[in-house]
Amino acid sequence: MRSIAVANQKGGVGKTTTSVNLAVALARAGRRVCLVDLDPQAHATLHAGVLPGSHPLSAFDVLVGGQSLAAATVAAGENLCVVPSHIDLSAVEMALAARSGRELILRQRIEADSRCNPASGTSEAFDYMVIDCPPSLGLLSLNAMAAVDEVLLPLQPHFLALHGLSKLLETIELVAEHVNPRLRLLGVVLCMYEAGTRLASEVGRDVQSFFASAGDKHPAWGSAQVFQTRVRRNIRLAEAPSFGQSIFDYAPESHGAADYAALAVEVDQAAAGLREPVRRVA
Repeated sequence: MRSIAVANQKGGVGKTTTSVNLAVALARAGRRVCLVDLDPQAHATLHAGVLPGSHPLSAFDVLVGGQSLAAATVAAGENLCVVPSHIDLSAVEMALAARSGRELILRQRIEADSRCNPASGTSEAFDYMVIDCPPSLGLLSLNAMAAVDEVLLPLQPHFLALHGLSKLLETIELVAEHVNPRLRLLGVVLCMYEAGTRLASEVGRDVQSFFASAGDKHPAWGSAQVFQTRVRRNIRLAEAPSFGQSIFDYAPESHGAADYAALAVEVDQAAAGLREPVRRVA
């Protein structure tokens, strides 16, 4: 199973949109996908068509209540299930303040779920787990990074969106060094991209140059790529969550659907040698 945390401590950069539509694109291509919503705002839950509170268990119960990942899972479509969020997640740091090893709880729950264990032999095993992180670098994001192998960074090509990049890279490096040595930055995807502006192309080049110059000095993120796919600014992507639908259900002919289908192909390429690679679906 490939496990990917979609993270950026800055809000409004397309993080949840990327989490949901990447998960759905992979599911549409035949991958079995589990989407875990760790944002107390529960926007990924809503976007995937699950009403927060409609299921008796949520990610809060997994982290704080000792519930299994399987018990909190809700079916959200063919090949796709969701571990929903709840507003109670906003109190998770207080609830776990006295617990030893609190940053490893999600990893332990994932390891205990046979569908996440490739050695389990179950026909229901997941191919992907995609975790939508909150717009912060607190305990919830730390749990996600301690549990996954890869981090996907959505980035809006604006100066202010670049401002906190170094802090996120520092966090990835610290988690890799002290908690999860497998952790690597998979890459950066530029969202809300406006191809006709000079700023967007300049920021894209700057980000590519930055990672190209990092080399082997930063093993946790130095080999990250800037994905060729640019997720173009598209009003349909903004409208889809209010209908509880992915872009593929809401506007399958839109630029947004084409872009996230292309991103799914790129993300899947790292494992393409092990199975039939994802084909572009829109």
